[in-house]
Amino acid sequence: MHFTGIFIAIGTFLIIGVFHPIVIKCEYYFGTSQWWVFLVCGLAAVIAALFVEDVMTSALLGVFGASCLWSIGELFEQKKRVEKGWFPKKPKRK
Repeated sequence: MHFTGIFIAIGTFLIIGVFHPIVIKCEYYFGTSQWWVFLVCGLAAVIAALFVEDVMTSALLGVFGASCLWSIGELFEQKKRVEKGWFPKKPKRK
């Protein structure tokens, strides 16, 4: 039996699940000013995925990189959700 697909699916589920609270916390503490961190990490992970021979590691790096890049948009969407009052705003933010 081959479990690689199952492990990739579990890893994908966990990576995406972890990014949801990361985006919320990042917007709360830093606002949208840190979007470039997601860009750099995402591009680095996607490029690394191109050079890794192991299928599972390459796939998970690709998922991580895509999740970082997707989080840039989600960070700005989170800002809109905060402005609508759906999420708390940091009290002392300028």
